Amino acid sequence: MVLVVTSAAFAQDARLRRLETMNEGRVWEAVGRLDIGGTGFCTGALISPKLVLTAAHCLFDKASGVRLDHEKIEFRAGWRNGRASATREVRRAVVHPQYDYSSDLTPDRVRNDLALLELRWPIRNGVIRPFATGASPTKGDNVGVVSYAKDRSEAPSLQEVCTVLARQEGVLVTTCTVDFGSSGAPIFAFEDGQVHIVSVVSAKAEAEGQPVSLGTSLSTQLRDLEEEMEAGAGFLPTTGQTRPRVLVGEPRRDTGAKFVRP
Repeated sequence: MVLVVTSAAFAQDARLRRLETMNEGRVWEAVGRLDIGGTGFCTGALISPKLVLTAAHCLFDKASGVRLDHEKIEFRAGWRNGRASATREVRRAVVHPQYDYSSDLTPDRVRNDLALLELRWPIRNGVIRPFATGASPTKGDNVGVVSYAKDRSEAPSLQEVCTVLARQEGVLVTTCTVDFGSSGAPIFAFEDGQVHIVSVVSAKAEAEGQPVSLGTSLSTQLRDLEEEMEAGAGFLPTTGQTRPRVLVGEPRRDTGAKFVRP
């Protein structure tokens, strides 16, 4: 994956806007913070009253590479300044079958970095409306992202306009601003007044010295996860996975980008 990024690609980007109040964030209440057993957090979004879409690597321990106990994960929809519009425990979780946490951070890994969480109880409160999913955008399209991150963990932030730089090998490369904690954040497309999730944040990277974000493919990968759920999967494996030592930020093979898990 070799990218040529120019400053013009970032010219139309909107700045991150912190959604401080419920009125500001009303449309985005189905985006929430995933609290990972008190050890960290990711971002996730409802795609049905009972299903949350996020990044697969959020379900693995960073130090050991072992799959985490998903029953210790809480989804806090619309989390803002110490309060959530709804909080639910996770009943089960499926990771894409081709995702390998132990592998290097390559396009193949990013493409499959997707997980689906089933909540113990559905969220149906009339305020939180799950998002539909849509087809991946193409190069030059505008998208947006809503996420939490390390320096903005107490309220979501919206970047309403960023740009798709490329769609290569099933990986969406955008100018969207992400950081640690943004993993699993929904990337949105806006069409005819409707908002659709078209990708999920997997990693941040550099291309030609410029920061970019990398998102997963949804089409086939999401169908795979839904089939896993329908087949009754989603319980913890009997053995954990481990990973080799990785120097975060080092170049990966011949991708032309530096990958960092946010």
